[in-house]
Amino acid sequence: MSGNIFGKLFRVTSFGESHGPAVGCVIDGCPPGLALCEADIDAELARRRPSGHAASTTRREADAAEILSGVFEGKTLGTPIAIIIRNTGHHSGDYAELAGLYRPGHADWTWEAKYGIRDARGGGRSSGRETAARAAAGAVAKRLLSQYNISVSSRVVSIGGETEESAINALFERLRAQGDSAGGVVECIISGLPAGLGEPVFEKIGARMGSAVLSIGGCKGIEFGSGFGAASLRGSKNNDAPLRPPAAPDRPSFGSNNAGGMLGGISNGMDLLFRAAFKPTPSISAEQETVGKNGAGQRLVIKGRHDLCIVPRVLPVVEAMAALVCADLLLEHLAIDNGKRLI
Repeated sequence: MSGNIFGKLFRVTSFGESHGPAVGCVIDGCPPGLALCEADIDAELARRRPSGHAASTTRREADAAEILSGVFEGKTLGTPIAIIIRNTGHHSGDYAELAGLYRPGHADWTWEAKYGIRDARGGGRSSGRETAARAAAGAVAKRLLSQYNISVSSRVVSIGGETEESAINALFERLRAQGDSAGGVVECIISGLPAGLGEPVFEKIGARMGSAVLSIGGCKGIEFGSGFGAASLRGSKNNDAPLRPPAAPDRPSFGSNNAGGMLGGISNGMDLLFRAAFKPTPSISAEQETVGKNGAGQRLVIKGRHDLCIVPRVLPVVEAMAALVCADLLLEHLAIDNGKRLI
């Protein structure tokens, strides 16, 4: 199995399955001298962990990061940083009946078609549990970006088409009663990015960011700035008028940010802004039709503990992938810019 390594200079290898002993990551390329401790990582893991939210799974994991290498006396060494997050709250027995079935909306069918074998316990590597490793790696990337006053934040735009909290909570109550689920949209903003990150052809910053965010399980689409809305605008309305020239000593400014912080595939110094859409959680308790390995059709009720909607918990994961892209691009930019001191 390939495709578990992300990045060029700031490289992350993710490993582990949903019901295995642990999930984790190895980060290669983090500069030395960066202040880092397990508490920095735990803070991001806590945001991803179920916290009694109406939409969250009842699976409870401590999600305590263990740094195995790459850090000494609170500072990164420049060597590979290995981080593990142990799995302690899994109930593998909940999936015993699913080993011979293909769950609707899951990767069971495609996984088996590709590899000829799959881990039916919670989806194995295709489970959302894998994103804990991303959140851990993203915490390190955020620490690096903070040295350059670059910040990454996100928010929920809508869930199931609803935008108000009261309506969303009412939706969750209905979904729980119906045994159903919902999707939603999140928005992410990266502030403080310098102009000049990204390349103008195949390595556009939007292409790199899009690939990263779309790699998150359940993500079905991404748009930058005015996004799909730009298709119905006139150029006179969609163009962002410069207020200061790029050669100005301070950061360039534009009258609007329909471009989402990039022009020609290169960051323009404005906030990089995108929105990502996530599908409804495929594990639902309502009865569904499916087939087994023997080809026979049957009715299926998925047991276990699952989110009604992954959107509230996916925010730190989206931020993590955004931070990993920006850290990678920043190191590339600094490498070209005469190797400026990194930390």
